[in-house]
Amino acid sequence: MPHRHNADRRHPIPKMSFKVQNWPEYEADLRRRGRLTMGIEDVALECWQTYGPGGPARYTNAALQTSLMLRTAFKRPLRQTEGLMTSGLTLLDLTISVSDHTTVSRRAVTLPVIQPASVPPGPLHVDRQHRPAGLRGGSMAGGETWREVAPDLQSASRPAPPGDRLRRWRKLHRAVNAASGMIVAQTLTDQDTDDASQVGPLFDRIDDPIARVTADGAYDGVPSFQTIAAYGGGIDVVVPPRSTAVARGEPGPPQRDRHLEMIAEQGRPGRPRPTPVGVLR
Repeated sequence: MPHRHNADRRHPIPKMSFKVQNWPEYEADLRRRGRLTMGIEDVALECWQTYGPGGPARYTNAALQTSLMLRTAFKRPLRQTEGLMTSGLTLLDLTISVSDHTTVSRRAVTLPVIQPASVPPGPLHVDRQHRPAGLRGGSMAGGETWREVAPDLQSASRPAPPGDRLRRWRKLHRAVNAASGMIVAQTLTDQDTDDASQVGPLFDRIDDPIARVTADGAYDGVPSFQTIAAYGGGIDVVVPPRSTAVARGEPGPPQRDRHLEMIAEQGRPGRPRPTPVGVLR
């Protein structure tokens, strides 16, 4: 074998050995992950169910939502969820009853959906991201064959791939609310579109006020800062300058120049310190 030809003369690389330093804490944390704590407030018990004159118990929406939440948390069918609720109420020494699985299934479609607010109130902290999205050439080239579009799109240094269809990439640009992680705007472009050119189109799709914009070094440049400043002079821009970036002076964006002055005085921040060897998390 070629990689074993000089095995007898190669310097052996010993396996790194270390000693775990926090095994008791790590083991206790593993045990805590399996603990189950269940409790029902007195306010919920008062409105858990009602009884009609000589009729069966009528369960409120809170009782049914409790069963559905346990079903989602433990990924159990409705019948097993009914048994889990019964066991939990027995351990809590409560006299209330549990709705049967047929009632939960029938009334689940009528319950109000508990959803967080799509966008939290107040100014947004926008985080710029982009992801490549692979698409077949039929969607990109309108169904034309490779032979028809090759003279315009292919270069001599990059030979044509096998097959008749052109395979290219599209980029998905996203504006994410850094507080909630929700996507507030998005654009889809081809692979040749510059990332910084999508700052304006993304801002046009955001109706709420913006307090801060965070992006990587691909968005560093005077056009990006000028576009952001056109939407609001009080927007804080957090974009790391490139290593070759220089201050533009008075015509340039003041925030970018302040970043460069701070880097010249204090230097760029170092990398985060690694986790000590032998410490489990």
